Amino acid sequence: MGKSKGATRKLPKTECCVSSSKCGRCPLRMLREGTLPDGYTVKKRKLVRVDGKKLTKKKLAKAA
Repeated sequence: MGKSKGATRKLPKTECCVSSSKCGRCPLRMLREGTLPDGYTVKKRKLVRVDGKKLTKKKLAKAA
């Protein structure tokens, strides 16, 4: 099975799981490190789009 383009880059979770160690896909951690895809930010521990449109995993995978 071939690897898809999205598999090479970690996608952020849609919501922070509030683990004390902060998992590698935590949107808060990715925002701090600057590895969040362009056009996305975090508000109230949830991943949101900067332009206010609806967040879908399909569009997120395409952006990353």
